[in-house]
Amino acid sequence: MKAGIIGGAGYIGSHVVLELLQAGHEVLILDDLSSGNLINVPRNPSVSFMEGDFTDPVVLAGFLSRGPEVIFHFAAAKAAGESMLVPEKYSRQNIRGTLQLLEQMQETPCRHFVFSSTAAVYGNPQRMPVDETHPRQPENYYGFTKLVIEDQLAWLSRLRGLHYAALRYFNAAGYDPAGRIRGLEKNPANLMPVLMEVATGARSQFEIFGTDYGTPDGTCIRDYIHVSDLARAHVLAMDFIVGKNENLLVNLGTEQGLSVLEIYQAACEVVGRTLPVVYAGRRPGDPEQLIASSRKARELLGWEARIKDPRDFLKSMWQVYAS
Repeated sequence: MKAGIIGGAGYIGSHVVLELLQAGHEVLILDDLSSGNLINVPRNPSVSFMEGDFTDPVVLAGFLSRGPEVIFHFAAAKAAGESMLVPEKYSRQNIRGTLQLLEQMQETPCRHFVFSSTAAVYGNPQRMPVDETHPRQPENYYGFTKLVIEDQLAWLSRLRGLHYAALRYFNAAGYDPAGRIRGLEKNPANLMPVLMEVATGARSQFEIFGTDYGTPDGTCIRDYIHVSDLARAHVLAMDFIVGKNENLLVNLGTEQGLSVLEIYQAACEVVGRTLPVVYAGRRPGDPEQLIASSRKARELLGWEARIKDPRDFLKSMWQVYAS
């Protein structure tokens, strides 16, 4: 299979590339390197790399002309807090850019699409754990942008014969345990990489936003999924939609919750010292708790998370950040 990976030099995309190569597929990568890193592109005869912005229609046409049989799309802006402050950036990249990608795909024979969606489409959960039938009521603009594309994919499936997988990630973290991915995220906004930057001195302190939530320690609770487990699910999802010519919409999480404070304490343990921390008020758009039900992924893909201990997440990251 020839897989086109938009954002394949980035954090999640580069881990998916490893899984695809291991499964014997050919990989075409398009990345503008604004958040990706060239060091993450394997030197492998089965990999070709093209530098460029997927929102540029000329660049995108050149990429699609190389004949990918399935497209994986990882080139989205993804910081929930930032999306509430600069929604224009998120509408431009996540909505308009993706719609253009889908439109240009219609001019090619490619009819398989794997989409990085998010648990943020659910918003503040009405029940726990959150399954795929939960109402979609995003609490932040980032989640709204993903909801828009999910709905567009459903229409294109009906009208244009597109077969898609929409994978609702919970909170991706960790690095390849074998150390094959070495390029660090640029300007990360997620909790664990921010902690790693504090540990290396790239940031002066770690901020905990909100200590008065109705949780055991007062901080938000999230379901964290290791990026290697996530990457494995992408290849299984591709096999599903290509092999069955059906659509797929599943949650990807560990089905267990960890609080911000628990992650902070685990990070201090892994790096061997107390990291500087300050406590701030709540951020708008942050749900109190979000924990997945991944039963559907187990049933349809035979997938479940293998890495669940927060120290294992952080150890796989620390070996990269500390090197």
